[in-house]
Amino acid sequence: MKWLLRIVGIILALLVIAFLFLRTPDTDPAEMRAKYGGEPSQFVEMADGLTVHLRDEGPRDAPVIMLLHGSNADIHTWQPWAEALKQDYRVVRFDQIGHGLTGPAKDDNYALEAFVADINDVADALEIEKFVLAGNSMGGAISMGYALEHPERLNGLILVDAGGADIKREGGGNLLFTLAAMPGINKVMGQITPRSMVETSLSQSVFNQDIVTDEAIDRYWELGRYPGNRQATLKRFSTPRQAFDEDKIRATTVPTLVMWGEEDSLIPYEAAGWYMDRLPNATLANYGEIGHMPMEEAPVRSAMDVRNFMENLTATTEVGAE
Repeated sequence: MKWLLRIVGIILALLVIAFLFLRTPDTDPAEMRAKYGGEPSQFVEMADGLTVHLRDEGPRDAPVIMLLHGSNADIHTWQPWAEALKQDYRVVRFDQIGHGLTGPAKDDNYALEAFVADINDVADALEIEKFVLAGNSMGGAISMGYALEHPERLNGLILVDAGGADIKREGGGNLLFTLAAMPGINKVMGQITPRSMVETSLSQSVFNQDIVTDEAIDRYWELGRYPGNRQATLKRFSTPRQAFDEDKIRATTVPTLVMWGEEDSLIPYEAAGWYMDRLPNATLANYGEIGHMPMEEAPVRSAMDVRNFMENLTATTEVGAE
């Protein structure tokens, strides 16, 4: 019994030492706003008191495309698309709850319904009636969820390596996401988040390693430690998730562009087929030797595919109006 107590004592001592030496504190909000929230960023207060970090660029009277980032990402993941599209389209992107400079939800609610409601709040705050909604990964699942609930507000839908399909991943994955889903271990992530872990996770998420730069790693690492974001991640990963109902997907008539990297290790390419087989009005854009984030890994080609989709929507609308 004495030996057991000694072993437990040693383990506790090692944990305390590890905590003291490896603990990574939250970042300073003012510093993060100065670094990542400069022009053309806005901080807009919603009806529920949440202040959302967003960027709203392009002609005010142009067709609108709203962009939703993935899990543990932020609005900067869309920079290549924003640069390519803002001359001809109004491009809106915002940090979703628990992410970036928006920070944690006021009510600690990270269910799909909460993310869907925020889209309406942002659109209403910016006086946008109808728009094309695009989302990557988690943002893709949220976009699909929004299309199911509010198809009347959408001119089009773009799913970029989106979650929500009833497809199981075999192997692969992302270190950060794996740890966030492990009870007990995930609690440690609320205090200990080494930069090396963020680097490994980003590298595992993409096939094109050119985008795994020091600047990108620092951004994920620093904004991931924005006050409240790590706790929000743990809450979000502990919130039950399930695949979309197939019958509801089949009933979705919103014109949809399904975009997928064929080398996606997080949400396999088979998920693109799942959506294509069920969405009645969908077009596929697939990318060889590209992983989970085509908008960054293949920015020129993916942005051109989006532009073609948007132009076809406009042409169809004009013909229908005649």
